[in-house]
Amino acid sequence: MKSFLRILVYARPYMGYALLNAVSNFLLIFFSLASVGVLVPALDLLFGQSERIYEPVPFGWNKEAISDFAGYYITMWVEQYSALTALAYICVISGVMFLLKNLFTYLSLYFLAPLRNGVIHDLRCAVHKRCLELPISYFTEKRKGDVLARMSADMTEIEWTLLTSLEMVVRQPLMIIGSVIILIIMSAKLTLFVVLVLPISVLIINLVGKSLKRSSDKAQNQFGHILSLMEETLTGLRIIKAFNAEERTEKKFEESSGEFKRLKNKVLRKKDLASPMSETLGVAVVLLVLWYGGKQVLVDKELTGGALIAFIVFFYQIFPAIKSFTNAIYNIQKGNSSAERIIEILDAENPIVEKSNAKNIEVFTDKIAFKDVTFWYEDKKSPVLKNINFEVNKGKTVALVGASGSGKTTISNLLPRFFDVKEGGIFLDGVDLRDLKIHALRSKLGIVTQESILFNDTVANNIALGKPDASIEEIMHAAKTANAHEFIKDLPKGYQTNIGEGGGKLSGGQKQRLSIARALLEDPPVLILDEATSALDTESERLVQDALNHLMQNRTSLVIAHRLSTIQHADEIIVLEKGQIVERGNHEQLLADAGVYHKLVNMQSFSS
Repeated sequence: MKSFLRILVYARPYMGYALLNAVSNFLLIFFSLASVGVLVPALDLLFGQSERIYEPVPFGWNKEAISDFAGYYITMWVEQYSALTALAYICVISGVMFLLKNLFTYLSLYFLAPLRNGVIHDLRCAVHKRCLELPISYFTEKRKGDVLARMSADMTEIEWTLLTSLEMVVRQPLMIIGSVIILIIMSAKLTLFVVLVLPISVLIINLVGKSLKRSSDKAQNQFGHILSLMEETLTGLRIIKAFNAEERTEKKFEESSGEFKRLKNKVLRKKDLASPMSETLGVAVVLLVLWYGGKQVLVDKELTGGALIAFIVFFYQIFPAIKSFTNAIYNIQKGNSSAERIIEILDAENPIVEKSNAKNIEVFTDKIAFKDVTFWYEDKKSPVLKNINFEVNKGKTVALVGASGSGKTTISNLLPRFFDVKEGGIFLDGVDLRDLKIHALRSKLGIVTQESILFNDTVANNIALGKPDASIEEIMHAAKTANAHEFIKDLPKGYQTNIGEGGGKLSGGQKQRLSIARALLEDPPVLILDEATSALDTESERLVQDALNHLMQNRTSLVIAHRLSTIQHADEIIVLEKGQIVERGNHEQLLADAGVYHKLVNMQSFSS
């Protein structure tokens, strides 16, 4: 239940609504009990089951005093008007109490709505914020589909189980307590018998509840797997069709969905067991009460028959409360697994930690230095980078080349601290990156990757991602420099055209030029270009390369190159092989050495 309590922390800003909900619940319970309680002594007196009271009686908290107090006023109504008129008054009073009960029932739900929705809103925002804070490595280990399942299905589960049941957990105990107080007033001995019998049914319910939670955990995890498979299907649909893999993909999904169906059936069967089980246990308790109460009437003469019937009526009124409370406990057990999955994201450890005394950096003045850098991923035993040493001086361009898996992209991910080095260090103007403020560090870097990451927004907002206060003139200037203005102005709404999810309405070259315009607008002193032209056709590559040349002017650049022709003019080319630097120098020097770089150039020349 710790996860459930953690979720309740998000209710703090809405405690005013919680208080109003509690007051409404208290009043609805009061009028619910009073609406029934006023009828029993009144009807007994009207129908001659008890003697009329002609002398005023002071109010008291035992059954005789309450009965005599009500009996006096009912007697006065009968004497002054008639028994039928007195009955009409009693019906009106009871009806008003029922009306007030239902009014406060509505108000309790009215005040619960902003509490429930507010908690879910704040919790959803907290998870989204945490996803932004967590390192990229977290999302390579956790499938995106599973995270989406937690943001959707688990959030819904929390809303409709934990938070909706929360009111039942508050309201129904009050109803039970109020009813028990009345029962004690009527017969303390018989009430004590009930209190001794009830824990047995509660114990049985608790055992089933724990079993429900275990099944619910498995079902939620399986649902996350289903979403992951669906995401893979939609992302890789072209490849699936091209390789005629529809049948295999469908079978894989059906197996996963079938397992979810089996688990969900198990969960729902256990959940649906709550209502009939609680009702069966309740009837068993009522029959025991009837037997024990009958003994007090027939043998011990401690109760009258009418008092026993009244006791059972009041006692049976608490069964809906017990039933609702039981269902709430089931729902909390079921929803607690969803809460645990949400809390798991919120509590996920972030290895990229900013020091409390981290330094700011206003201007990049000297160089970036990689010193004895060694790095390995947590799920891999061997290092992917080993003793990397090189420098990128201000205003210079350093290119990284090598076969796939040689460590080029890993180096580019270490510079903005998407990951932290395991050994050695990376220094910006002589300061270890781990000693700098993360925001200040990344504000000095502009990144253009092979895969253009664009958002389902307008052209202008995509370009202004890193500088949201940019004017349209600044955005247009960046677009012109990136060779993007010409195609943008031909779009239906120009710079206000929505480009669709992932920029799906644009070609690869157009998307890449928007990415370059975005980097140009931010105007960073250091650039990281990760194979920015490798996925383009010749015409698009020419336009993008021209835009990149504009971008790289008077800037410090770290370029990862697939097409070696694009980095011939780099100040230094570093050749990587299996995570180590095997060659370094400019284009002419490396060709003259006739080593790895020379082979790579020849291979590309031959393939072209």
